[in-house]
Amino acid sequence: MSNIKITFPDGHDREFAAGITGAELAANIAKSLSKKAVAMVVDGALKDLAEPIEADANVKILTRGDAEALELIRHDCAHVLAEAVQELWPGTRVTIGPIIENGFYYDFARDEAFTPEDFPVIEAKMREIIGRDAPFAKQVLGREDARSFFATRGEDYKLQLIDAIPEDQEIRIYSQGQWSDLCRGPHMTSTGKIGDAFKLQRVAGAYWRGDPNNEMLQRIYGTAWATKDELKGYLHMLEEAEKRDHRRLGREMDLFHFQEEAPGSVFWHAKGWTLFQAQIDYMRRRQHEAGYIEVNSPDMMERSLWEQSGHWEKFGENMFTTVTPDERVYCCKPMNCPGHVQIFKNGLKSYRELPLKIAEFGKVHRYEPSGALHGLLRVRHFTQDDAHVFCTEEQITEECVKMHNLILSIYRDFGFEDVLINFSDRPKNRVGSDEIWDKAEEALKVAVEAAGQEYELNPGEGAFYGPKLEYVLRDAIGRDWQCGTVQVDLNLPGRLGAFYIGADGEKHVPVMIHRAMFGSLERFTGILIENHAGALPLWLAPLQVMVCTIVSDADDYAGRVRDELNDAGLRADVDLRNEKINYKVREHSLAKVPALFVVGKREAEQGTVSIRRLGSKESRVMSLQEAVSLLRDEAMPPDVRRKALDVAA
Repeated sequence: MSNIKITFPDGHDREFAAGITGAELAANIAKSLSKKAVAMVVDGALKDLAEPIEADANVKILTRGDAEALELIRHDCAHVLAEAVQELWPGTRVTIGPIIENGFYYDFARDEAFTPEDFPVIEAKMREIIGRDAPFAKQVLGREDARSFFATRGEDYKLQLIDAIPEDQEIRIYSQGQWSDLCRGPHMTSTGKIGDAFKLQRVAGAYWRGDPNNEMLQRIYGTAWATKDELKGYLHMLEEAEKRDHRRLGREMDLFHFQEEAPGSVFWHAKGWTLFQAQIDYMRRRQHEAGYIEVNSPDMMERSLWEQSGHWEKFGENMFTTVTPDERVYCCKPMNCPGHVQIFKNGLKSYRELPLKIAEFGKVHRYEPSGALHGLLRVRHFTQDDAHVFCTEEQITEECVKMHNLILSIYRDFGFEDVLINFSDRPKNRVGSDEIWDKAEEALKVAVEAAGQEYELNPGEGAFYGPKLEYVLRDAIGRDWQCGTVQVDLNLPGRLGAFYIGADGEKHVPVMIHRAMFGSLERFTGILIENHAGALPLWLAPLQVMVCTIVSDADDYAGRVRDELNDAGLRADVDLRNEKINYKVREHSLAKVPALFVVGKREAEQGTVSIRRLGSKESRVMSLQEAVSLLRDEAMPPDVRRKALDVAA
């Protein structure tokens, strides 16, 4: 028998007989490792320990504590959930049970509905099954044998899954004790390795295979972690996320609403629109300072333009279209880039004019399935802070570095310090030659490395026209949100006939760098609300000060206080209702008003206000002039403050 070379994570390698299993390899390394081992990674792929290794490979033996083992814990937990349900309710049919972010689910066919009250019973049965510590064992069956195996058990959904497996692929069945499931694997060594850090969370309806024409199944969701502390931390984060839900806060703060007549579109109320415009005003100042010119392109353009750009082929199913009486097909724009190319093309451009930076707060429309819509975070009609820099190939690095630094600066101003960056390279479904993609990817890598920024590779997730950097914000409770992007595009300008006259007097196709910093302003607003739990910084708060009266004798003075605040550029209103002051304070605190000015007869006589800040039970009495000056300075946007300090220096 020939030998193979196994290379370990520390770089060392050893020779073993071909066909050695992961379990045998672990035992060969150390008895202690053999006892802890649950699976292995072979050349980047998760494998059962029972799998033989037939050729030279990089191998890592996994224990429960390794990050790579977490998806196995969740996968195994899904199988145990299915076994528990069938033990408790014989006759329930099982379908599929994949892992998902932070957990798993399993879909069941059962006449009687599951309820959350069933969860403690199911969890108890799952713990019992885990306690049996039954080994996971794999069988590879022929197609007919596999069909017979599940047909005798009445598992008709499994028969449909078997029929969908390509002829050239193995049909695998994993057993845990007396219970078996159709599964690609891999699994850990036994059910006992799952541990006790799991919890069932909710039940929902789900169509078989995601098709509304098929029968409705019941989906039970759960979460599983390596340790109870991790589970506890995750459940606490969910509690915090529920408190911060922007949809609830949007109602309490009177910012926006949605309704069935316009699914996926926002009805902005006055306060919400004020918050929205505050972000645009800030971005407009920052872009102007960085040399961008602002434009506006049509919301609807003829289909032929989208065919020429490549969007119709790659993105057509997500576009809203209409046919006019003269039978011309128009599309609501899902992106701003083709319109910006038309603006660039209008008039002859010289290399001396490059880089040309075009920005737009463009309304775009994309069809999202109704089930995917989620408040401000997933909509069909939204605003992009979109920009495109037309430049030469020699200018790519410099311009991308400028964009990168601007983006990070902007995120800091909004309270996001922890930013991750993903580098997404060419997808399978793309336009342009490999030569062009090689050039674009190399240019973007050079740019991000020149900025001294680390990044994670996100293979195959680039746009269809070019590679991109994705900026991921980590919020106050540890959730990640993908927002900004920078994309180097050497395809679209040429497809749409854009060119400039170079120093040699010849026509050259410009490089087009796509850039969004917030991404979707609607989505960023939702993230912003949740990150701050509604308690927005004073400069962003739609209503910055509410003046509340204690007695009606102070009504006239309260009006003067509001007027002085407004004259100082602060967004203020007055509450003259005949309600107790504690009621008013509670109501405006729930609405997340950052500052309350409480005034009564004494304050009116003395020209003072009692200031109460959001989240504080303490009040502070100040002269009106001093209070207005204090808040005016605090409400200054961070970019304006920096400029004022620079001028003062």
